[in-house]
Parts: sequence; C-alpha cells; structure tokens
Amino acid sequence: MSTSKTHQEQNAGQTVNKHALIFGLISVFLCGIGFSIITPVVPFLVQPYISNPGEQAVMVTLLTSVYAVCVFFAAPALGALSDKWGRRPLLLICLAGSAVGYFIFGIGGALWVLFAGRIIEGITGGSISTIFAYFADIIPPEQRTKYFGWVSAVVGVGTVIGPALGGLLARFGYAVPMYFGAVITLLNVCYGLFFMPESLDKQNRLQEITLVRLNPFTQLASLLSMKNLNRLLISAFLLWIPAGSLQAIFSQFTVDTFNWKPALIGLMFSIMGFQDIISQSFIMPKLLGKLRDAHIAILGMVSEITGYGLIAASALFSFYPLLIAGMFIFGFGDSIFGPSFSGMLSKSAGSSEQGRIQGGSQSIQALARMIGPVIGGQIYVALGHAAPAVMGMILIAAAIPVMYKVE
Repeated sequence: MSTSKTHQEQNAGQTVNKHALIFGLISVFLCGIGFSIITPVVPFLVQPYISNPGEQAVMVTLLTSVYAVCVFFAAPALGALSDKWGRRPLLLICLAGSAVGYFIFGIGGALWVLFAGRIIEGITGGSISTIFAYFADIIPPEQRTKYFGWVSAVVGVGTVIGPALGGLLARFGYAVPMYFGAVITLLNVCYGLFFMPESLDKQNRLQEITLVRLNPFTQLASLLSMKNLNRLLISAFLLWIPAGSLQAIFSQFTVDTFNWKPALIGLMFSIMGFQDIISQSFIMPKLLGKLRDAHIAILGMVSEITGYGLIAASALFSFYPLLIAGMFIFGFGDSIFGPSFSGMLSKSAGSSEQGRIQGGSQSIQALARMIGPVIGGQIYVALGHAAPAVMGMILIAAAIPVMYKVE
C-alpha cells in the first residue's frame, strides 16, 4: 500500500479539530478582505505617475504580474518548508509579510515603491497554498470537497466586504484601503500567535528538504508527470490565465468604458464574493449529491465562458447591465470550480505531500496570473476593451476537453 493511501486511511477516521477549523476559516476570511480591499483603487494610485491612459492600463496589469512572479518562485519553497517545519510558523510569517507589503504600497511616492510593495507581498503570497495544506491536514479526504466549499464561501464573504469597503474608504484617500488591509492582516497574525494550533503531526513531516524541492520549474515538471494530476493542472492553468487578466484589468476597464469611480468598482467586485456565498450555501450541496468533482468543475467552466461573453458584449455595446449579468454568471462558475478543483487536488496526495502539491498548484496559478495580466494588458490596448474577455472564452473552451478526461 502506498504512503499516500496509508495517510488517507488514517485521516479518514479523524475528527475535525474545531479550533483549527475556526482559525483556518478566519484566516481565509481576512485574506479575502485584505486582498480584495485594494482592488478598486489600484488605477487611481498608479495615475499620478503615468502620463497617458494606455501606459496606465499596462502598468496596472504589470503590478499584478510582478506579484504573480514572486508567488511563482516562492510557493514551492513555502510549501516544502511547511511540510518540514509545520504550517503554523510559515503561515504567521507570510501573513506578517503581506501586511508589510500592503503598508509599503499605501505609502507610495513613486512607481518603484508600488512595485516594491507588491514584490514583498508576492514573496509571502504563496501562503494560500499553506492554508489549503492546513485544511487538508485537518479534514478527512472524503469530506474535503465539502469543506473547501465552506472555505470558498468564507472567502466569498471577505471578497463581498473587501471591495465595497475599499471603495468607501477611498473617499478618505486612495491609500487608506491599503493601510486598513495591513491592519486587519496584522490582527490575523496576532490571533494566530495565541490560538492557531499546528495541524501537521511530526511523524507526518518531511524529513529532508532538497534543493530540487525548492525549484519551481522542477516541481512543476514533477507534478505534470503525474497521471490525471497533469490534466487537472493544465485545464486549471488555461482557466487561470484569463482570470488573472480579468482581475488585473477590470478596474481600468470600468474606468475607461463606463467612467466608474472606486465605490462603484468596489461594489462590482463584491458581486463575485456574493455569488460565492449563494453558491456554497444553496447550490454546491445539491451538486455534490448528484455530480462528481470533475463534472462540477466543467459546469463552472461553461458558466465562466458565458460570463466572459457577456463582459465582452458590454464593452462592444457600452452597456453596463451586460457587465453586471456577466459578472454574476462568471462568479457562479468561479465559485463552483474552485472547491471542486481543490477537492480533486487534495485527494491526489498524502499528508506529507500536501504542501508540495498545494505549493505546486499555487505556482502554476501564479504562472498563469503572471502571463494573463501581461497578455491582457497588451491586447486591451492593441485590440480593444473586449479582447481580454474574448481570450477567456477561447482558452476555457480549450480547457474543457482536458478536464473531461480527468478520472
């Protein structure tokens, strides 16, 4: 019997540690707020340092891309270190680093300072892989898709509150949401210092970390050589590229196309979080009773294609109701794809490998979110405001047959 299977059988009989679950859910909630609270104001923070609108759109997407570059290189190392030393110390360090990144971004004063803030935040931004490994440690394998649905819903609550709150706080200054994000992230660190239990037992920890495990390219090659896991990650990669582009360009898109202000942009970002809450509370439980994880993921991908189509149409016709409808439908697809993907991913490895698997997945996601904003920013300027959404339709259409082959 394989080590992976042995650990899964051990985990199947465990009960979920309530204190660990509460801390994990609070962590992802505050991460949701901290990340999303800054999204409505990024174009306005960049604007003073840019002379022409086209360059502004490119610079906004580059700020997202440089964050993803740092996550790409840091995530495998963070995952491996958490397999070796435990999840708790890595999570606390990463959360503290994110707070520093928010604070520096808020200080601003020059473009290089904004990039410095994003780099610091990105280096510690691989923590989300450790959070998912943390949940995989404390939750039996057969329940993970359900609990990852809870995680998605809690993140949804954070992302509902974050952008709307960021838009409102921007009335007191565009940097204020950054400072608020730093404060709530530090509060999470303080909570973790006193209440966070370690989730990875010493007997399940990695005995030795080799340099190979710290190399993101080697880790990707290793993960992609695994049957079924490679199909799962490739299909997700094709989905994450346009998602990264949409996330990076959306604020600039609404400013250029509809002349929206931060408060309205923040409210629009909240739609996706609100969709998470609705989906995880009412729709996902029914889907789990009738469909396999892979089928739920495909349903999410089809919804995202539809959403991208409506977003593209809103740009072509300058009709914002199409944008709102598109974001609702896209948000639904994203909300059911995430937990089904995470459930399939976590079931592919044992306890001592969760950090590696989740870190590798985070690296692939970061790679997509590094490529997506760069491509999205360029085609947005060169081909028009609808181009990034059209790219999303094409890439996800290519990803669906790949996901369909996942057993």
